[in-house]
Amino acid sequence: MSLIDMAWSPDHFAQLADIWQRQLTAYLHAVQKDDAPVLNWTEPVESITAAARFMEPANEVNMESRFDALVKQILKSGQNLQHPRYIGHQVPANIPIAALFDAIGSVTNQVMAVYEMGPWATAVECALINKLCEKIGWAPGTAGGILTSGGSLANLTALLTARNVRLPDSWGSGTSRQAVLVAHPDAHYSISRSAGILGLGTQQVTAATTTKDRHLDATALQKQLKQLQSEGKAVVAVVACACATPTGAFDNLNTVADVCEQTGVWLHVDAAHGGSVLLSRTHCHKLAGIERADSVVWDAHKMLFVPALCAAVLYRNPEHRFETFRQDAPYLFDPSNPGIATYDSGVATIECTKRALGFSLWGIWSLFGEELFEQLVDRTFERAQFLWKLLTDADDFEPLHEPECNIVSFRHVPARLKNAKTETLNQFQYSLRTQLIRSGDFYIVQTTLNGQTALRACVMNPLTSEHDLQELLNAIRRQGEAVYSA
Repeated sequence: MSLIDMAWSPDHFAQLADIWQRQLTAYLHAVQKDDAPVLNWTEPVESITAAARFMEPANEVNMESRFDALVKQILKSGQNLQHPRYIGHQVPANIPIAALFDAIGSVTNQVMAVYEMGPWATAVECALINKLCEKIGWAPGTAGGILTSGGSLANLTALLTARNVRLPDSWGSGTSRQAVLVAHPDAHYSISRSAGILGLGTQQVTAATTTKDRHLDATALQKQLKQLQSEGKAVVAVVACACATPTGAFDNLNTVADVCEQTGVWLHVDAAHGGSVLLSRTHCHKLAGIERADSVVWDAHKMLFVPALCAAVLYRNPEHRFETFRQDAPYLFDPSNPGIATYDSGVATIECTKRALGFSLWGIWSLFGEELFEQLVDRTFERAQFLWKLLTDADDFEPLHEPECNIVSFRHVPARLKNAKTETLNQFQYSLRTQLIRSGDFYIVQTTLNGQTALRACVMNPLTSEHDLQELLNAIRRQGEAVYSA
């Protein structure tokens, strides 16, 4: 049998798929029971060398044993997000079953750009967009959007649309007027990056004033927008957060929307993390007013717990999705059937060839219903509140805010460092976090709040227990002693 015949053989696929299934099932059992480190830490050069070694030609290869070894290597060398003690970045322990739907698109290579290339992928995406718009509060058929590869690309797409609507000649002639974005100071870095890509310039991202609890100050925002407009500057958009990455703070969207409507400014809400709160009857009030936004970004690969990447760009005015790009591509778009362009994703997204991004979310929604998502939001938020209470009650920990979602930022301040200088405490948090994650006991991240380095936990696994969170404090104490003694 030739290599080509082997590569395309359905029977051979079945043999390797059986190995894949057995290995992944064993892996899920192990990591969900804490029988593995959270992070399999190795130095980068060591990992690259190991990966390159597998690519060297071998004289004789048994395909099944080779595949078995490759799968084992991947599983033993990566980050274990399914581990209940992974509470780091805003990347979830995704629903394992979701990957089965995702795999169908990968095996059959369902792609999108024009409807005829991915008819069912397009149908799934349109159904999901309609459902997400409905959850925002937009009546069926009155809003629109697309799925794209991640929140950063989604923010770029939405802000490109806002620029083209606000400055109609900018697509063809460039940005000749001085244009600015006004953004929450805790906005994701993709906002500043988008400004650079769009030709506005990163220095034209103006930070809005926030209250002491890190919410946009609507009164100050109104004064700021009027001042910018009086100076002849074009305000492309105001960027509000739902929620902000460092602390999970949700802006009061109704008050921000009032200001944007009064000043005629596009309101963009980055709800990449917090959009899923709309599916929780307990917490949905935190997004009151989101239906008044002009554009919204909502990542399914965060709090809807599906595999990366699956992000939605949603527009209150469905026609705005055609303002993002103003190009002709006759080799793609069929002029003899112009109505079909409504369903061609390539007219509204940066990607031309695009993966079938919606299969995993559509499959889980269709299999379990939306109540599963509500339970996921509620449980992870409850766990964050439990962690905050532990921190509040502990003499050697300092929570830096009360959590509004599943994000908690805090510091470990043992008795011997109570009167230490800020620089000393900052360095201690950095060293402590490095020691902790390399130990494999837990995975958390760091952030900076008001000049203070902080530890930051984000409960992105519904299997994280109260016991796990109690043990987090103990693990931090152990590693803190090791750092201090070093």
